[in-house]
Amino acid sequence: MAEGWTRNLKGDIIEPYSAGIETHGLNSNAVKVMAESGIDISNYRSKHVDELMYPSFDYIVTLCSHANEYCPVFPGKAKIVHFGFEDPQKLAQESKSDEEKLEHFRRVRDDIKAFITKLPDELNK
Repeated sequence: MAEGWTRNLKGDIIEPYSAGIETHGLNSNAVKVMAESGIDISNYRSKHVDELMYPSFDYIVTLCSHANEYCPVFPGKAKIVHFGFEDPQKLAQESKSDEEKLEHFRRVRDDIKAFITKLPDELNK
C-alpha cells in the first residue's frame, strides 16, 4: 500500500521500492482497499529485500516493527528510518466478517496515506 500511495502522490519526487524481510504474496484485501481509493496495485508483487540490495538508496523506511528489528544492512549511505504502522493482516485475523477485515485494511491504508503526504519532509525529522 505504501508503494502505491507513494507512486500516486509523490511519484514526481520519490522513486519508491517496496520489499520485505519475508514474502507473503500480494494481499487481496490490500488490493481491494487501494482500488477503493482509485489506486491499482494488482500488478505489484511481494518482493524480498535481497532483490533490492544493490540500487543506491537515500532512505530505507521500515513500516512495521518486525522489519525495523530485522532490517538488513544495505550498502551505501542510506539513512534508515522507522515509521510504524499496524499490520492489517494480523488485525484482520480476529475479525468476525469480511467487512470487518476490510475496515482494518482501510484504516491502515488511510494512516499510510497520511504519512506519505508528509514526505519527504517527514524523513528528516
